[in-house]
Amino acid sequence: VQLQASGGGLVQAGGSLRLSCAASGRTFSNNAVGWFRQAPGKEREFVVQISWNGGSTSYADSVKGRFTISRDRAKNTVYLQMNSLKPEDTAVYYCAAARSSYGSREPSQYPYWGQGTLVTVSS
Repeated sequence: VQLQASGGGLVQAGGSLRLSCAASGRTFSNNAVGWFRQAPGKEREFVVQISWNGGSTSYADSVKGRFTISRDRAKNTVYLQMNSLKPEDTAVYYCAAARSSYGSREPSQYPYWGQGTLVTVSS
């Protein structure tokens, strides 16, 4: 599975962005998908994951209530709606597909990764 993340950019604090993660090569409709992020000088951290059918989601405490993950299985795409963005949300955001139908917060459970998209939130 090849994943392509897009939608990043520069936004002011309090603004919104929607990231997309599109799969090619084969469908990932039966795989859980997660978003992770890595800020400069920091380790990659879990943001959110969604199960194969969208019935189960899990958010990091730092984004809960501000970010929403969803998926369109027909379009083979997962979305991350980010609202009320803060400067500390600045990072490269990566989408990843898990081996299983239900995701994890552990990056090691995701063998397929996109190239990342940069989100910069100015204060």
